[in-house]
Amino acid sequence: MPLDLQKFAQTVRVLDGAWGTELQKRGLPAGACPELWKDQNPAAVEAVARSYVQAGSEVILTNTFGGNRFVLAQHGAGERAAELCEKGAAISRKAAGGAAKVFASLGPTGKIVMMDDVPAEELADAFAASAVALERGGADAIVLETFNELAEAGIALRAVRGAVAIPVVVSMTFSSGPDKTASMMGDAPDDLARAAEAGGAAAVGANCGVGPDNYVAVAKLFRAATALPVWIKANAGLPQVRADGATVFPMGPAEFAAFAPKLVAAGANFLGGCCGTTPDHIRALRKTLGK
Repeated sequence: MPLDLQKFAQTVRVLDGAWGTELQKRGLPAGACPELWKDQNPAAVEAVARSYVQAGSEVILTNTFGGNRFVLAQHGAGERAAELCEKGAAISRKAAGGAAKVFASLGPTGKIVMMDDVPAEELADAFAASAVALERGGADAIVLETFNELAEAGIALRAVRGAVAIPVVVSMTFSSGPDKTASMMGDAPDDLARAAEAGGAAAVGANCGVGPDNYVAVAKLFRAATALPVWIKANAGLPQVRADGATVFPMGPAEFAAFAPKLVAAGANFLGGCCGTTPDHIRALRKTLGK
């Protein structure tokens, strides 16, 4: 039986943190394709997943964010999308070991719908094919995350919902506009909430962005617009570039976790971290929520 996400979300659930930076700590070169590391260093991918389970995550994602044929084609692996998605879900399933649910990550294609870069039918086919492979690999749910264009998020949601039986979460990035609660294309949380309900999403939310403080306001807007569970994975603040050229995120685990009570009060049902967050951030988040 597919996971009942409404029932699962009756208790606030702790998600995982960033994957890309954790893979880089384990040797992934900057600019390399993370999805191909399932072949090149599967132990490192599994170690990232397991580190979040050990930190207290009740839900972990997968190393499949760019697991669609359009993104993978940039690395000469477009025809391997289904294979790599299935492997990614299986690795996280193994790492979860029954202690956490696996929500498979699918990000945008990099194409702009409003510019007619690619026919909508081709985008839908790509999302559906990846979703089927993720379900086959053992995912409990699929998370469509870090979308900036509502039109593409809608295409992805309808395609995935039509292809798999497991629940689907849809999440966009909100960091634009005068109060930083709009998407890059000017869409608001209530716009996504309406599209999520119409498309059959099991939960709706926001990830990436400028930090957890800003997502308190975003969570309130979601809660005012929908009864769906609200998913929040904020960055550890705004990225900063050091003198040596390295990109760092300023918010430590304690400061990041301190926003958890405000996010829950605002209506969040799922809480985790995005760019710059680590197992230590998730451990602090779990501790704060436990209090």
